[in-house]
Amino acid sequence: MSVPLAFMGVILIWSTTPLAIQWSGQEVGFLFGITSRMLLGVIAGLTVAVVMGIRLPWHAAARLTYLAAGLGLFFAMLSVYWASQYIPSGWISVLFGIAPIITGIMAGIWLDEQALTPARVAGMLLGVAGLAVMLLGAQSLGASAPLGIAAMLFSVTAYSASAVAIKRIGADIPALATTIGGLAVTVPLLLAVYYLSGTPLPHAIPARAAISITYLGIIGSVLGFALYYYVLRQVEATRVALITLITPVIALLLGHILNGEPLQPEAWVGTTAILSGLLLFEYGHNLNGWL
Repeated sequence: MSVPLAFMGVILIWSTTPLAIQWSGQEVGFLFGITSRMLLGVIAGLTVAVVMGIRLPWHAAARLTYLAAGLGLFFAMLSVYWASQYIPSGWISVLFGIAPIITGIMAGIWLDEQALTPARVAGMLLGVAGLAVMLLGAQSLGASAPLGIAAMLFSVTAYSASAVAIKRIGADIPALATTIGGLAVTVPLLLAVYYLSGTPLPHAIPARAAISITYLGIIGSVLGFALYYYVLRQVEATRVALITLITPVIALLLGHILNGEPLQPEAWVGTTAILSGLLLFEYGHNLNGWL
């Protein structure tokens, strides 16, 4: 598969995922939304693997990859779904935009990728400033909005750690196998959380929630993660995280148009600062002589 096409696919899926996450939990609860999505995803993934004749490798490196992917999915996605109750869907994508910075720091430590330069430090500071602006704007969204932002920061950290761990393990296995293996680790953990929480099953599932869960389970989980892990194998971990430069703007607009979410000035200022910081973080090496 063409790497640019895979990049475009991930961008499209990730741009629509935040809104689908919010819709999937409406009237049924966020725990039902994420658990049913991942359960559907692992079933769909295994079905595709059987049809395509793809076998899951089971050597030591493959098992470590599944564990890294599964734990990353569990902590990252559970935090995202919880946060979606308190912040607009577009903000989820914007806050995920700091992933390249966190990934870059971790990759510099564990993968010996690009070290921190003055330009990268400046980009990090600009990104933090953008987060501060969005945190100020969150006050108008309710008292729980800052908690939603904190949950998103934890989610991004878990996602970045998982990506770097998978890259460090370096197992040469199919992207779909990584997806299925990761989901197979995530689903039992989610089922355990659902059971321990005492959350009852919904009596009925609204049509929009059902469609969103199906979309996320098949397109978001199987196709989206397969494309993501494929791209991750082909390029540096920090380059993969650059996908988050594009998705925030699209997600903000989709949330406003399709879900009536307000486009606050703080959101646009914070988004601009974060994305500018990411550009400086990734491409500011040409300015190092000035910084």
